[in-house]
Amino acid sequence: MSNEREIYEPSPESSTGSWAENWEALRDHAAHDLEGYWAERASELVWSKPWDRVIDDSNKPFFKWFVGGETNIVTNAVDRHITGPRKNKLALLWRSEDNRETRTFSYFSLNREVVKMANILKAMGVQKGDRVTIYLPRIPEVVFAMLACAKLGAVHSVVFAGFSADALSSRIDDSESKLVITADGSWINGNVFPLKDIVDDAVRFSPTVENVIVVRRTGSEVHMDNTRDHWYHDLESLPIARGACETVQLDSEHPLYILYTSGSTGKPKAILHTHGGYMVGTYTTLKHTFDIREEDRFWCTADAGWVTGHSYVVYGPLLTGATTFMYEGGPTYPHPDRWWELIEHYGITTFYTAPTAIRSLMRFGDAWVNRHDLSSLRLLGSVGEPINPAAWEWFYDVVGGGKAPIMDTWWQTETGMFQITGVPAMPQKPGSAGMPVFGQDAEIVDEHGHPVPDGTEGFLTLKNPWPAMARTLYKDDQRFIDTYWSTYPGRYMTGDSAKRDEDGYFWIIGRTDDVIKVSGHRLGTAEVEAATNSHRAVSESAAIGIPHEVKGNAIHSYVVLNQGYSGDRDLIEELRAHIAQHLSPIAKPDDIEFVDKLPKTRSGKIMRRVLRARALGQDEGDLSTLDE
Repeated sequence: MSNEREIYEPSPESSTGSWAENWEALRDHAAHDLEGYWAERASELVWSKPWDRVIDDSNKPFFKWFVGGETNIVTNAVDRHITGPRKNKLALLWRSEDNRETRTFSYFSLNREVVKMANILKAMGVQKGDRVTIYLPRIPEVVFAMLACAKLGAVHSVVFAGFSADALSSRIDDSESKLVITADGSWINGNVFPLKDIVDDAVRFSPTVENVIVVRRTGSEVHMDNTRDHWYHDLESLPIARGACETVQLDSEHPLYILYTSGSTGKPKAILHTHGGYMVGTYTTLKHTFDIREEDRFWCTADAGWVTGHSYVVYGPLLTGATTFMYEGGPTYPHPDRWWELIEHYGITTFYTAPTAIRSLMRFGDAWVNRHDLSSLRLLGSVGEPINPAAWEWFYDVVGGGKAPIMDTWWQTETGMFQITGVPAMPQKPGSAGMPVFGQDAEIVDEHGHPVPDGTEGFLTLKNPWPAMARTLYKDDQRFIDTYWSTYPGRYMTGDSAKRDEDGYFWIIGRTDDVIKVSGHRLGTAEVEAATNSHRAVSESAAIGIPHEVKGNAIHSYVVLNQGYSGDRDLIEELRAHIAQHLSPIAKPDDIEFVDKLPKTRSGKIMRRVLRARALGQDEGDLSTLDE
């Protein structure tokens, strides 16, 4: 935060004529007339039935938006474009990891694919309100599947295609999904990840799954259960896939999707978002923050298994009528310039990625970037975790050529849309997330809920409701209240610490709860510990996050072994592999330390702050509640 006073003024090229050029007037309008501001934004989209009320706050914190209105997010993301001048515009542009295959879809052909997928789902009995689990890699079919579910009024649950069978199974069972969509495998750095095998393990004892649709991607040999499994390419050729498919018009508050995110307990939280408000929020924030123009090719590098992929790979770009680019692979395979090569080749104009990726690419030096012409870039973006000033400046100077503003964005799975960010016409401070989006009022408070002075670290809270806010936790209203709305009544508790400077810019510091952000991915300490404790050698464990120069945070685990086991290097590697198998490879601890006991309170709660202080060589603080 040493760069608080360093300000980058917007250039006329990026600010003049932008959607939020008069950002101060928009901010003031939203502050003085919240409902009027959001009504204007919603009116830019298509509704089959107008709303009666913009906000219903009669049952806080279960806010409702555009009450009485009817629409479908697919009506606005696809249908409205194919009856106008965007019909033949490129909607989705996809490139394979091996760099040999490109697939392109205009809005017209995207609609054809979505209709085909929706007809197949409908033929398999998927109806309005049913849950469908999607476990697919970064291929076009993940977009088709999400939109097809939404078109029918079904609720999709996309699971990151890197989670283990245990993690997938728990999400399928909790959502009571009747159908799973997956692939034979996925390509990861030249190797095949066995998605279908994982699905087979996950659904073996699942009572609700009736069918599994399998997309052929890698050509791997997989087991197909004739009573349950269906190749997608076979289904496409059947009569059931042909013909028109109506986009079901839904109440604004009808569920769109659930997405599981880590919490402070071992059970992931199922965040529920709805059609109307989520649609308006993602459309508006992408349009304003990234100043979406007709000629844009927008590339967000996120996976659809995370909320960034939902909001700003699939729904947001299509709602604004942009071209969304999707790449199957990662940033450094087979060479560290793969991303820069793609930006140059496809003329990407807007590039949105995570600080972890930026820092990892920085380590390879400037030469890999400089060998490519990146002059098509006009805007850059950052998401997932705070971006440190050094990474910000490298991203700005080397990748953006000193001319592309960086839109840092702070938001969460629960918020659905940006909450703190900038716009191209706003001055920027390297490392700051910016200011609250128009219509939002954020405040830093102490542990008692009292506002703290500018420059003082505290707990970040949100004071105003917003359209894309989570409506509840699926099947768990009380946990929704307890987790987000009970600590500071009337305000949303983000779980992040932050501070605001004298100019009103917010600086995000990190998590305050038992959640670790690794490379922008949220992992609950309880989930990591549960996976660790399932190993035969482990009695109990505790996981903490410690700073990492590339990943933001790394997992450090303390493990108490059962009698008869010795903590050697072989066991460490065995435990890391076990955790990867039972949760995800991204959950593997960087370090595992064997200890005789864990610091606990007298009530038996593990004191992770003590472990964190020990790992960092810091003062352990008040130990009066320690059992020993």
